[in-house]
Amino acid sequence: MVRVKAGTTTHRRHKKVRKLAKGYWQSRSRQFKKAKEAVLHAGEYAFHGRKRKKRDFRRLWIIRLNAAVRNHGITYSAFINQLKENNIKVDRKILAQIALEHPDIFKKIVEQVTAKKSA
Repeated sequence: MVRVKAGTTTHRRHKKVRKLAKGYWQSRSRQFKKAKEAVLHAGEYAFHGRKRKKRDFRRLWIIRLNAAVRNHGITYSAFINQLKENNIKVDRKILAQIALEHPDIFKKIVEQVTAKKSA
């Protein structure tokens, strides 16, 4: 049986990890052990970041909506409650976008919600 050395395989694997660690600080981009650790941590952070992004954007939309509806004399929670009671199904992302880009249309939505409340 011929002896097979794993030099080329190891070199290829190391090269792949170092390529992923390109641009990392100091030895984290050059030394395999440190690069491997850095790449693993970066993967974890990226995974958590993808989950966090959804939360962060929802918070942003809520903040924008709250600011927009307070200009019309209503609170965010009351506005959302009235939307649900009136069976108006528009999500926070779209509402925040309308409030930011088309304030006149958003004003009509708020008026429609508040008019049905008083009626």
